[in-house]
Parts: sequence; C-alpha cells; structure tokens
Amino acid sequence: MRLRRKPWIDEAIKDYSDFLHLESCESYKGKWRSLFKNPDAPLWVELGTGKGNFISQMAQIHKDVNFIGIEIQVGVLYYAGKKCAAAEVDNVQLLRFDVARLEDIFAPGEVDRFFINFCDPWPSNRHAKRRLTHGNFLRLYRQVLKMGGQIHFKTDNQDLFTFSVEELPLFGFELSEVTRDLHCL
Repeated sequence: MRLRRKPWIDEAIKDYSDFLHLESCESYKGKWRSLFKNPDAPLWVELGTGKGNFISQMAQIHKDVNFIGIEIQVGVLYYAGKKCAAAEVDNVQLLRFDVARLEDIFAPGEVDRFFINFCDPWPSNRHAKRRLTHGNFLRLYRQVLKMGGQIHFKTDNQDLFTFSVEELPLFGFELSEVTRDLHCL
C-alpha cells in the first residue's frame, strides 16, 4: 500500500512515540517482552501492519497477548498508531522496519506467532522473491519462531494463495485449516 507523502505526519507521529518505534530496534533483540506490562505473555507479530485495523482489534480481543506490528512505510504506520491509541490498547508495539531483516531484531525462538494479512502478491514471477511467503522469508521466520510457532496467512489473491500453499511445506511448515473461503476462519 503506497500513500502520498504527507509532511505533517513526521511531526504528528511523535504523539505515539511511547509504543511506536521509528529508529533502530536492534537493541530490543531478545528483550521485546520487557516492553509490555505482561512480559510472560505470548508474542504475536504482524508483518505488514498497514493502517492497523487487524492489530488494534486483535489487541483488544486478546489482552493476554503481546503484539508487535511491523510496517516499512511511515505514512501508513502513523494511521496504525492512531488506531491503536484510539483503541486504548497497551499490549502493542509498532515498528518501522524491513521484514527482510527480522533476524536483526528478534532472537531465535522469541516469536510465538506471525500474521501475514493481505500482503502485496508480487504477481510477476521475476518478483516472487519479494513475496512474504517466499522461501527466503520463510527461512527468517523459522529462525525466530519458537518451536511449534505458527504463521497465520490470509490473502484474496488466488495465485499468491496457491504459491504459498506449495511453498510453506517446503520449509518445514505444516499446513492446517487451509481454505479458499476468506470468511471461514
């Protein structure tokens, strides 16, 4: 999702600096849970948070879980921060970060679950390596997921769905609850 650059966001986003991280996050590697009021709770990470609809609602429903949302675009991340603040959730941290470098910010086994919701399908075969369900990314997820950790993936793109269903088992992920019905799960 690309938004037109809005210069006012650079200042407005500072309103959410208590849970929104725009700078380097490497120092939290292995210590993310310490930022939450319940450091023993599971850590669920949404890759490509977008405007924050999913993470803000999940954080309200699952108050016993710590959430981290990762998004590369500041303009989009601002809206995610705004939604989380409006929802008054205290179990969310938002990061401006490139998913391709996950091993720089998460220790092995630190993450309990990943969510990938409606990510860019990168439909061209020459861009397949950019898909968040490509083997290059799946290797990263495997490194930082705890044993038995899960990836929850949802897409409305038929080709990306097929690609992902074929790719995930190749990298040691067991498929469960697979359906082509978006509204089922």
